[in-house]
Amino acid sequence: MATQLFDNIIFGPLKSRRLGSSLGINLLPTENKFCNFDCVYCECGWTNDMKLKTPWVEAYDVTQKLIAKISQVQFQGGKIDTITFAGNGEPTLHPQFEKIISDVVLTRNLMVPEAKVAVLTNGTTIHKPSVFSGLLKADSSIYKLDAGNERLFQEINQPLGNVSLQSIYERLQKLRGRLTIQSMFLRGKHQNKSVDNTTKKALNDWVKKVVALNPKLVMLYSLDRDTPAKNLEKVPPQELQNIARLLAPYNISTLVA
Repeated sequence: MATQLFDNIIFGPLKSRRLGSSLGINLLPTENKFCNFDCVYCECGWTNDMKLKTPWVEAYDVTQKLIAKISQVQFQGGKIDTITFAGNGEPTLHPQFEKIISDVVLTRNLMVPEAKVAVLTNGTTIHKPSVFSGLLKADSSIYKLDAGNERLFQEINQPLGNVSLQSIYERLQKLRGRLTIQSMFLRGKHQNKSVDNTTKKALNDWVKKVVALNPKLVMLYSLDRDTPAKNLEKVPPQELQNIARLLAPYNISTLVA
């Protein structure tokens, strides 16, 4: 199976290793990936074009389509554990993100109060007041932290523009003790260079960053879908468990998915 884009605003529910039965919200274009990261493992492929070919989806349309989809799932006897902002890139890039997440939370409260609202984000935009306020409305904001040092961050996440690991780390400090971290572990080659965040040094650097942020939960996972970089290897579940144990002395909760 090749990398692929989500072709709808609302998609799923999909069975998520970390979020259960997840109903996805894609605020981004359906014809191209729109993200300020170009991660070597992204299931949506490479970030080839950051130009909008169609207008941003309106907040009203998101709400109406969400209501219709929840009604359909409920009529069919399905279950929704989480309503998740994900999709074809970084959801907080949408200019109406705060308005949309407020409407989604209200819709959830009225229709599926048992479901959680989650946002998968790379954390690059939390310095913007509207984004920060919007993220605080979610039950769970899940921040990407795949590397503990700048070299690996650049090699794995390949940020566009002048974005550094240190800048994101400093922004995440605002949420110290309240955030959830998700970390992808992999190894292999990209552009004839070794890419491996499972070495002793890489893990030591990552643990230091995680401990300093004191997250309420760390989600550890590895490859499960096709990736745009073709020479990457999945890290076995037992090895992920061993990595999770590195956080045990610090009483940080972990989930290996």
